[in-house]
Amino acid sequence: MKASGEKVDRSKRYAMDEAFQILMETASAKFDEAVDVAVNLGVDPKQSDQQVRGAVALPHGLGKSVRVVVFAKGPKEQEAKEAGADYVGADDLVEKIQGGWLDFDKALATPDMMATVSKVAKILGPRGMMPNPKVGTVTMNVGQAVTTEKKGKLDFRVDKAGIVHATIGRKSMGVEKLKENYQAFLGTVVKAKPASSKGVYVRGISLSSTMGPGIRLDIGSAAQM
Repeated sequence: MKASGEKVDRSKRYAMDEAFQILMETASAKFDEAVDVAVNLGVDPKQSDQQVRGAVALPHGLGKSVRVVVFAKGPKEQEAKEAGADYVGADDLVEKIQGGWLDFDKALATPDMMATVSKVAKILGPRGMMPNPKVGTVTMNVGQAVTTEKKGKLDFRVDKAGIVHATIGRKSMGVEKLKENYQAFLGTVVKAKPASSKGVYVRGISLSSTMGPGIRLDIGSAAQM
């Protein structure tokens, strides 16, 4: 950790290409480290009209398999299964989750199932897995939604400090794929700028691996986007 930290100048803002090269050099753990991005935004999350949230289908996925469950019945249940959902159910799925089963990464639901899903809202909500129509996880088109999630759709939301945190992939994906995922993510965050947000929107960006130091980026024109 100390050796990795010495490779990063804390006072410097790095160009994107250099930042990703340093990230690969400092991600020296024996496991496949995740690559994380933190974007500091010029918004006030306490204001309802300055919430920033959305989703983006990353060009190269998340670098890991995504386990998806779907709350659905009838024809939509079969549609979800054919699309590759890991588990599809209704009240039985609620019972499994209430019993402590959380062996999945994303939860989807058809609109008619939301009353059923609400029974586990206190479990899924704090984990960021509660189905929500704003990010496409409540939909009648469950087949397409499952396929998109499996490929690596990234959901994001600004926190109380005005920062959006996201994992954009794994070290093993390589620099070029990680950069393309980063650009897709940042572009989507920029497009999600609230109309009521004034002044500089993107105030700072940092990049890091699971065990590596934070690398601050020179946001350049991104701050004006």
